[in-house]
Amino acid sequence: MMFIIGEPASRRHFEIAFRMFDLNGDGDVDSEEFEKVANLIRQQTSIGNRHRDHANTGNTFKGVNSALTTYFFGPKNDEKLTIEKFLDFQQQLQREILTLEFIRKNPDENGNISEADFAELLLAYAGYPQKKKVKKIKRVKKRFRDHGSGISKEDYLNFFHFLNNINDVDTALTFYHIAGASIDQETLKHVARTVALVELSSHVIDVVFTIFDENMDGQLSNREFVAVMKNRLLRGLEKPKDTGFVKLMHSILKCAKDTKPVLLDL
Repeated sequence: MMFIIGEPASRRHFEIAFRMFDLNGDGDVDSEEFEKVANLIRQQTSIGNRHRDHANTGNTFKGVNSALTTYFFGPKNDEKLTIEKFLDFQQQLQREILTLEFIRKNPDENGNISEADFAELLLAYAGYPQKKKVKKIKRVKKRFRDHGSGISKEDYLNFFHFLNNINDVDTALTFYHIAGASIDQETLKHVARTVALVELSSHVIDVVFTIFDENMDGQLSNREFVAVMKNRLLRGLEKPKDTGFVKLMHSILKCAKDTKPVLLDL
């Protein structure tokens, strides 16, 4: 269950995920259906197997599952989970995780982080050699040293909403590439607006191009951009160096507590 709720994806994908839990096809999910599929997911994922065998993370896993079950199905496990409640919780969870990442960069008095901090967050799980990552971040620092306005939390959240639709964005950018059209800043803004239904600020797009436009010709290498952004969405959760799993558990528990008073005593 953790990887369906915690993994960034489009609303359409989460609707599909919900249907997967609805085993009898009545449009809602009960606690028994939820538990069956959740157990299956834990058995079939490497992280689920890894943490199931460790006492500390295993206890956290059980605690969060108990909190989620209470939130979704009530204290007696006799309520039904609707798709609206499922999607609302997922959106709150993702927003909270992204907000925590943003706050860790210590926003200034205006609530903004620097362009370099934004670049570091985007490249966190890029898989680049350290030297290449440092080079890109230095380029951003140099570009915005004298006229940087920073990145607001809303701009940050909007960009990750865009990334949640990265597979559809990939398809759109591929069509542009096949047609021989260049992927400039206006094109990326148009794709964000029409595919992800989000308005990216010109400044955010400028920073993104500074990161990925290696020869600074005003055009984006869509293959590298999409590959890096897909890695970023995973947050390294499927890698041995993973440090985010337990934090993700606590984020889910906190989200449940904040949105349902009955969970406050868990």
